[in-house]
Amino acid sequence: MSRPVAPAAAAAFANAADLAIRLDAEVGRVIVGQHQVRREVLTCLLAGGHCLVRGVPGLAKTLLIRTLAEAVDLVFSRIQFTPDLMPADILGTEVIEEDKLTGTRHVRFIKGPIFANIILADEINRTPPRTQAALLEAMQEYQVTVGGVRHPLARPLFVLATENPIEQEGTHPLPEAQLDRFMCNVVIAYPSLEDERRILADTTSNATAVITPVATGAQLEEARHTVRAMPAADNVIDYALRLARATRPEDASAPAVVKELVRWGAGPRAGQALVLGAKATALLDGRIVPSPDDVQAVALPVLRHRVLRNFQAEADGVDVDAILARLLTHVRP
Repeated sequence: MSRPVAPAAAAAFANAADLAIRLDAEVGRVIVGQHQVRREVLTCLLAGGHCLVRGVPGLAKTLLIRTLAEAVDLVFSRIQFTPDLMPADILGTEVIEEDKLTGTRHVRFIKGPIFANIILADEINRTPPRTQAALLEAMQEYQVTVGGVRHPLARPLFVLATENPIEQEGTHPLPEAQLDRFMCNVVIAYPSLEDERRILADTTSNATAVITPVATGAQLEEARHTVRAMPAADNVIDYALRLARATRPEDASAPAVVKELVRWGAGPRAGQALVLGAKATALLDGRIVPSPDDVQAVALPVLRHRVLRNFQAEADGVDVDAILARLLTHVRP
């Protein structure tokens, strides 16, 4: 017999679920179609993670993120990653100032664009690893260190990075350590025929949708705490655990496809992301308790950037999504 939900918890859940519905509806006023993409980005946002968005040019990656930022009453910052971008251009820098009256000098820290709530790291793979690594501490520790001084970042902090997968020349693939900091890797595909027809009609006229903020930072933080407070049954935890461990070729539970085509599997952070993603998915559906099916629903965006193919898979042209699809048929809820 299940325990009744406390009134305070039920109210918090209702508020969080309503916030998710309003956010999705407001973003949907600008972004035509792409329901699964919007859902995966919102799942990541509500779960308190960071998101990597991949897709060919012209699929509204930047527009999606900017629209989401406009729908929340928070500080938004866009960083255009270029080959000459330096860490100080992201984090900020220290300058020496002199008081003209007293002649004394002091050091003042000028904050960089990382000091925001929603950060768009546009084309993150176009800048060298040294600058990419400048995001690591911010994404994981919610702080930056400049000149030996730690500067805390405001909450909530949501980093969304975009990548263009078809251009390889002049790009720097993200190192695995930084990829693991992203909770989800969301892939945007081409729109359907009807959605593309609507895009052409809506974006070639004078009419423009005005986005109204539907949530505050405090409400978003409360929703994130609500997601973490949602109960997860043992079978949900166990399924997330089995999925993460099955991606490791040296593990006894790994299926043949993993042992044959995978070099490195996902770590414990993937299991955490699977559970949190399942909770956020249940919230989006108006359910207070996640199920193993919710874990399976977030498996692809959570695992696709944490599983590294071996030489055999690359030579055979087998991508990670195909490997994970076969894995999911083997490891069932």
